[in-house]
This record gives sequence, C-alpha cells and structure tokens, in this order.
Amino acid sequence: MIHPTALIDPEAHLADDVEVGPFTVIGPEVRIGPGSRIGPHVVIKGPTVLGERTRIFQFASVGEDCQDKKYGGEPTRLVMGDDNVIREGATLHRGTIQARGETTIGSRNLFMAYVHVGHDCLIGDDCILANQVTLAGHVTLGDFSILGGLSAIHQFCHFGTYAMAGGGSIITKDTPAYVMINGNPAQVHGLNLVGLKRRGFSKEAIRSLSEAYKLVYRQGLTVEQALKQIHEAFSLPETDTFAASIEVSTRGIIR
Repeated sequence: MIHPTALIDPEAHLADDVEVGPFTVIGPEVRIGPGSRIGPHVVIKGPTVLGERTRIFQFASVGEDCQDKKYGGEPTRLVMGDDNVIREGATLHRGTIQARGETTIGSRNLFMAYVHVGHDCLIGDDCILANQVTLAGHVTLGDFSILGGLSAIHQFCHFGTYAMAGGGSIITKDTPAYVMINGNPAQVHGLNLVGLKRRGFSKEAIRSLSEAYKLVYRQGLTVEQALKQIHEAFSLPETDTFAASIEVSTRGIIR
C-alpha cells in the first residue's frame, strides 16, 4: 500500500488502507482519510487534513506554505472534505494568520492539471476547476461552480453557486450565482440554463431566475433597485440565493 521509496513523517496520520506511490513526501501534521490514493512524486505538507477517498495524482503539491509575503511560517491549515480529485501538478496552499488561517475545501471537487488554489480560499462542494485555473488568495467559490481552463480569479472575489466561467476568463469582480461569464475582462452572458436543467431545477425556478436576472442586467436599474424588486416579486430559495450572492459582494458584481 505504501511504496518503500515514499517518505512519511512519523507524525503524519494515514488511515490503514491509504495507498502512497513512489517518491512521495508526506510531512508532519498531515491526516489522510480512509480509501485515499496518493500517487507518485506528490508532496503533502501540514497542518493538512484530507478527507476520505482523496485521489492525488503525480507532482501535485498540497498544503504547502502560501506565497503571501506576509506569511512567516505560522502553522496555518488546509482542510479538505471527501472524494476530492487533485490532478497532475496542482498546487493547493494553506491559509494565513492575517485572514482565516485556513484554506477550506468541501467535497467531490475536481482540480484538473496545474490548478492553483491560493491561501485562505473557501471552496464549496462539487466544483470543477479545469486545467490551469488560478485562484488568488481569499477567493470564495460556491457549490457546483465551474471554471473553464486558464481562468483566473482576483483575490477576495466571490464566485456564486452554479455559476460558470468560460475558458480564459479574467475575473476581477464578484460573480452572482447561476450566471455564465466569459472574456477578459469577464462579462455576463446570461444564466447557466443548461447547468440548471441538468441539475434538475424546476421550470418555475428557472423562469423566476430568468426574470430576476433581467431585473439586474436588462432593465437599466441600479443594483439596489433590482434587488428591491426581486425581494418584492419572488419568494423562491433560488431567487433568494441569487439576490444574496449580489448582496454579499464587496468588489461589485460583473455586469
């Protein structure tokens, strides 16, 4: 299960059935849940917690010191849920004490080759980050986010649940839930209708989201005016989520 050339610190805690490939290095204060498979030439540094059935491919670096110049070697953390897949060459960094002190990642996420997740990011569940996606520090991704290859998100940005970014998008503002964006700089190109239908959203929810979207993007209203009308006209959880993703924005939304 553990290749004889792997270097595992005595202070690391691996479940009994964890597989570790050749030339992998696992440092102290690393915990890896049952059913996990760690490939060859992987480096995992702690404090890091990896949930059950984690799959890490060759040359990935997980839990390394962050690249923030303020970081001074403090024992910050990376915590991940279950069933995450980390492909070749991906880099996932721990947090900073100046912020959350932790990079937090949910479950069932796919990090394709050469993805970078910066310090203090907060990533939900069921997200897909295609090849070479780059998240700066303090980025928040909602559940079921999809980021096309070579996309980049500026620090402190929020990317809403079920939102989708086309390949090569440069994202410097917050992205509301359920929308599609693309370009440099990124611009909104409508609702993620295909994704909503695939995920089983009701016709009523999709219709209401379409109307709410028009209030924000098609009626010439200010954001405040649009939000007021959304709250007056709709009472579905989906429209509440759409409105909330705009209300929490600190950088302004992509429009």
